[in-house]
Amino acid sequence: MIKILLVEDDAPLLEVMHCLLEAEGYEVCPAVNGKQALELFDTSQPDLVISDIMMPEMNGYELLESIRTLKQGITVPFLFLSARTERSDVDLARSLGVDDYLFKPFDASELINAVRARLDRRRIVELFDTRSAHLQTVIMLANVIETRDPYTAGHLERVRHLALNLAVALNWNTEDMAILEFGAILHDIGKIVVPSQVLKKTGPLTEEEWLLMRQHPAIGAKMLEGVDHLKSAIPYVFHHHECWNGSGYPSGLVGEKIPREGRLLAIVDAFDAMTTNRPYHDCMPAADALDELARYRGVFFDPVMVDAFLQTYRL
Repeated sequence: MIKILLVEDDAPLLEVMHCLLEAEGYEVCPAVNGKQALELFDTSQPDLVISDIMMPEMNGYELLESIRTLKQGITVPFLFLSARTERSDVDLARSLGVDDYLFKPFDASELINAVRARLDRRRIVELFDTRSAHLQTVIMLANVIETRDPYTAGHLERVRHLALNLAVALNWNTEDMAILEFGAILHDIGKIVVPSQVLKKTGPLTEEEWLLMRQHPAIGAKMLEGVDHLKSAIPYVFHHHECWNGSGYPSGLVGEKIPREGRLLAIVDAFDAMTTNRPYHDCMPAADALDELARYRGVFFDPVMVDAFLQTYRL
């Protein structure tokens, strides 16, 4: 449960805010002055601090400055509540590292919206910190696949670029975009179990070889199940060969029953496959590949996503 350290010396206002935040599902640690709040900060380890400025014993500025000197307090979002609207007060608060400023009087919706905005921003920051920490390792792992199949060199980077551009066109949020990046890079990770001679084969695959190749989405998804920070990328890995009309694999899902992650990746993966040399075909011009996507919109591919791809792709 998300913890909020709530600091306010006006007892009735403190009680009202306490009730509002608890009703939203937050765990609230109340304090009536900065000194008490600083002691609670160390023991409660809150996800957000909401504090009045003018308080006895230790005011809000002093509390903020003290928290920012603590290792665990550097990145905790801090929201000031105050009736002081002078520019000098706002500038001082920001110089000390405040994240937001809510002026009194405010209504319940303003408080809840400000809290949600700060917590959402922190979640995104943490997500991108995780992304930065793991991205190079993920790319290194995915490159193992490409080194086994020289015909797909650069495929993962191109798919990542195309997928991110399409997600922007579809108005996906920042958090989803970060997960998409991992999914695009790792979508073929299951091919690590496919023999190189099958990956590099120039002629038609035998039935046995085809069955082996079709296992790579499920194998890749299984590989990611034990990696907590990559589990959210599994829909990209497992469903990128599903088709809109149900003719795809591994589940044969139809239309919007296919997770949107798989529907998006199917488009960009197919486009890159058509526009690069493969053992089984020569590349075609991008304009021809776009025509193929348009031809099979609503057949193999999500028609809305195809339309977005056609509108945003630059030849």
